[in-house]
Amino acid sequence: MTFKEAKRRIIKLRDEINHHRYLYHVLDKQEISDAALDSLKKELADLEDTYPKLITSSSPTQRVGGKPLDKFRQAKHEIRMLSLQDAFTKEDLIKWETRNKKIIQHNFAYSITSKIDGVAVTLLYTNGILQTALTRGDGRVGEDVTHNIKTIEAIPLKLHRDVKGKVEIRGEVYMLKKDFIALNKKRAEGNQPTFANPRNVAAGSIRQLDPDIAAKRPLRFFAWEITQGLNIKTREEEYKTLKDLGFATPPKAKLASNLDQAWQYLQKTEASRQKAKFLIDGAVLKINSLNMARRLGVIGKTPRGSIAFKYAAEEATTMILDIIIQVGRTGTLTPVAILKPVLIAGSTVSRATLHNADEIKRKDVRVGDTVVIRKAGDIIPEVIKVLPNLRPSNTKPFQFPKNCPFCDKATRQDQDGVIIRCTNANCFPRQRERISHALGKNGFDIDGLGDKIIEQLIQAGLLKDAGDAWQLKEGDLVSLERFAEKKASNIISAIQSHNSISFSRFLVALSIPGVGIVTAQDLAREFETLSKLNKAKLDDLTQVEGIGEKLAQGILSYLADPTTHELINKYRAAGINIEQNISTGPLTGQTFVFTGSLESMTREEAKHNVIARGGKVASTVGGNVTYLVSGDKSGSKLTKARKLNVTILTPKQFLKKIQ
Repeated sequence: MTFKEAKRRIIKLRDEINHHRYLYHVLDKQEISDAALDSLKKELADLEDTYPKLITSSSPTQRVGGKPLDKFRQAKHEIRMLSLQDAFTKEDLIKWETRNKKIIQHNFAYSITSKIDGVAVTLLYTNGILQTALTRGDGRVGEDVTHNIKTIEAIPLKLHRDVKGKVEIRGEVYMLKKDFIALNKKRAEGNQPTFANPRNVAAGSIRQLDPDIAAKRPLRFFAWEITQGLNIKTREEEYKTLKDLGFATPPKAKLASNLDQAWQYLQKTEASRQKAKFLIDGAVLKINSLNMARRLGVIGKTPRGSIAFKYAAEEATTMILDIIIQVGRTGTLTPVAILKPVLIAGSTVSRATLHNADEIKRKDVRVGDTVVIRKAGDIIPEVIKVLPNLRPSNTKPFQFPKNCPFCDKATRQDQDGVIIRCTNANCFPRQRERISHALGKNGFDIDGLGDKIIEQLIQAGLLKDAGDAWQLKEGDLVSLERFAEKKASNIISAIQSHNSISFSRFLVALSIPGVGIVTAQDLAREFETLSKLNKAKLDDLTQVEGIGEKLAQGILSYLADPTTHELINKYRAAGINIEQNISTGPLTGQTFVFTGSLESMTREEAKHNVIARGGKVASTVGGNVTYLVSGDKSGSKLTKARKLNVTILTPKQFLKKIQ
């Protein structure tokens, strides 16, 4: 076969293979057997081996291959991945619609789709070819998992329509129930640990450094959104376009002309969800008009134009074998029920939270009780009810300990009287959790330092806090049980190689109560350096979106604590470089507040434009605000800005400024 003949044959084979991929994954049809399709793939692979110059990145042969990665690359989302507000009742939906109608006086039609219990990813195509796949991450930054996403047959490597420029698709990686059962059966037969539920398999598979592992997992994909690249007017049109591009979409999508119709459909689908081939934990309602959805904008981290309706949580009965107390990194004592294992919501449950002492007393939960537990999706199982008629005669009310069960030091109730904390900062579980948190994946992300090793190092007196890790030497470790020289050397090398950390991750590592990943990034963007944050006042902190007065006071108290100073000084002495989160540009030094709806972009897009140009965004009007951008339906912020003589911009003036 000549080069030209091979080229023609390869093009035909690729088109034929992609045609059958589309039939199977999008139209749920099959024209030829799996064996016949494998034969076509084999012929294509052989031809490409013979003529390697004809291999393209979008060829079906390029789904699997390549060396395992050393680590995942972090990448910024071009458009932030938002989270949906949850609704649990019809009243919640009515309130949501009422709020939206105050902004836009219009009767809304709704697009309704199943909420798949999977893992969200975003796919970026350039000129029709898949370039990058990112996990949600914190919504602003995700992990590049392209090498694993390419192994999923349901995701086209090349769009089925010629599209120029960038197109961004978002959707859900998931697994069928039958595939999950078959996978677990195979693992059990091979004496391998089984997985808890399909979602865990999907999440773990796309985060494998070796793409061969992901390729062996029967993962699938539903697309549910086009975020950029195509001019689409409605959600209904969006789903049709997704199918035209080569994607499967969640089945049984419905268009409702009003909320009453939507509610009737939700009740119908909830009653039949157990018959679905995959796990469904609810439905997503979106205003059908994309223009109206954009005009409604974003509040906090959720779009106003969409909402997730959660189906009633699954319930089951089981027995309480024991009640234990866990101590978290901030000292909170949390009661946990040890249960007789029971299958619920797709996973086996052996523990359930009892929340706090008041909750145990109110429900009168006792060891030996038969209880009703509830679990919805990723929510931690909880005990919702005791069945007193099944209670053994010898049970006794549970007594919440007055002292910490681990260090025997006194406990203290918070001002609201609900949370009980251990007062001993050096309590062993608190130490272990704080150090694990600081050195773990959301902090310094040091490989090899698992909970058991950290526990061993604390018991040996080698770790008082996370800052002590950089003082460890190989000789400290080799004398410990189960530590060979190679293992000790690897751990020390891993620690010493992590001597630089972003400011936001550093704030996470400090274990400031109430400050998680998102809040830490908001603080890092606002204050840029630890020095500036240490100088911040209460009013400065409350200007940051999502930080109220109570959390702001907690942050200031924590940063002023001598124990925190000691830890930070240890990091500095170890030579830890805290990378500054500094962004400069034409808006550097200027702070913007937005009110009302904008014409040409969503409020979230406007904020991104400010931050990308070095400016800052505040949630409330104060003396440090440079501009208030006032759109339609502006509220009290406009009145306050006028009182403070803050410069007020129209949406058109704002657009001119950022251009």
